[in-house]
Amino acid sequence: MEQLQLQPVVRVGKLSEQLKVSVDTIRRDLKSMEKKGLIKYVHGGACLPDKVSPYLNFNGREIVHIGLKRKVAEKALPLIRPGMTIALNSGTTNLILAQEMLKLGLDITVVSNNIAAISILMQSGSIHLISIGGEVDNQERSTYGFQCETEFRKYYPDITFLAVNAVNCSDGFTDFRFHEIGIMNLLAENSEKVYAVMDSSKLGKRSKRQVFPKSAVDAVIMDDPLSDEVRQKYEQEGIHII
Repeated sequence: MEQLQLQPVVRVGKLSEQLKVSVDTIRRDLKSMEKKGLIKYVHGGACLPDKVSPYLNFNGREIVHIGLKRKVAEKALPLIRPGMTIALNSGTTNLILAQEMLKLGLDITVVSNNIAAISILMQSGSIHLISIGGEVDNQERSTYGFQCETEFRKYYPDITFLAVNAVNCSDGFTDFRFHEIGIMNLLAENSEKVYAVMDSSKLGKRSKRQVFPKSAVDAVIMDDPLSDEVRQKYEQEGIHII
């Protein structure tokens, strides 16, 4: 998927050489990815479908733009200090952030409804991990609902990192995960600092429902391919991008 962000077609033989696995393995994986709607399998390789949907399930979104998401996570890490309480909502960008947080080895507390991120952070010997219960969303690998929001309401994190689906100047922050919107609003209200973590493919887009006003977020943490003109445009609308 990273290669397809840089070139229109990837070849089976080249992927086999780069990843040091058999051609049959590459073909099998490409066909599996095609079934998920991530790519179009063509003779000798693969290309992107005409339009990659932003509403893929968690497993699909985890693969899309993974390189950009990791850059976002790496930019978020310097904000984390020992002793902090960090909240993570559901979403694939926060899964990548959890992978990077694991490398820090810091003595912090993480509270989250993101089951996928929790499974990663369980490997840490230094992170105090609090898993928020509730109804389980198998597609999003997270919890949600009344119990989830009631438990989250008891915490006042130093920093919340919110994975959000889209942002633009006129609509602000929007998302298609209706179950998650109440959780995001609650965390934004209770946290000392609130950062939206999102890759640049989500900039200028609009999802299904508004999450919260632009002022609810202290800053957007995003990867770097943004012009000064674009940054200034969003700054004028009250959306600070770092």
